[in-house]
Amino acid sequence: MKATVFVTVKENVLDPQGKAVQGALHSMGFDEVGEVRIGKYMELNLDTNDALVAEERVRTMCEKLLANTVIEDYRFELKGE
Repeated sequence: MKATVFVTVKENVLDPQGKAVQGALHSMGFDEVGEVRIGKYMELNLDTNDALVAEERVRTMCEKLLANTVIEDYRFELKGE
């Protein structure tokens, strides 16, 4: 089974990297760009075909390591192979 994990900075948390990218894009003439938020994208191959087990394990991985839940939100998608 494949898990796709998306981690983003919470809306109420300042994203200095996003601000830097926004400023760079504006300086390059891309003035139509509004707010930029930077995140992380991960693909995990899991050695299970049980969706409930995979969901529980990926949620635990996110809570313990992949996301800093104080300042980041996460979501994930599971696809069987």
